[in-house]
Amino acid sequence: MATIALLHGPNLNLLGQREPHIYGSATLADYEGATTEAAAAHGMAVTCFQTNHEGALVDAIHIARDEADAIIINPGAFTHYAWAVHDALAAFDGPIIEVHISNPNAREPWRHTSVVAPVATGSIMGLGMHGYQLAVQAVAARLGAK
Repeated sequence: MATIALLHGPNLNLLGQREPHIYGSATLADYEGATTEAAAAHGMAVTCFQTNHEGALVDAIHIARDEADAIIINPGAFTHYAWAVHDALAAFDGPIIEVHISNPNAREPWRHTSVVAPVATGSIMGLGMHGYQLAVQAVAARLGAK
């Protein structure tokens, strides 16, 4: 069974509480559950991890090299400056889908640059929960899952 590492960066543990006018009322648990459910429909499993610390996210990506076939990552603010996350993702051999709940390109100018995008297979932005389901579909297509 193929496994997806679902990785979340800083402040995503506050989903449902932080800036609901931007991120909505769904919690991190809601996102994890929906992603796990979508993956199961394709015969895949999901492991979930969230951290507010860049080094811990890098470590999780390193672990995924041995334990996951694909990564779906919402790096949060690390998107815009975390070259260590970029480098760790560059060492991962499977599909990498960058996901953002909101559309960073429609927000403040400092959010317009992603250091993750150059090493991602693809990026999905601004579609909320649906973006995670689309990410699972993209992974399934890349891995040839059902």
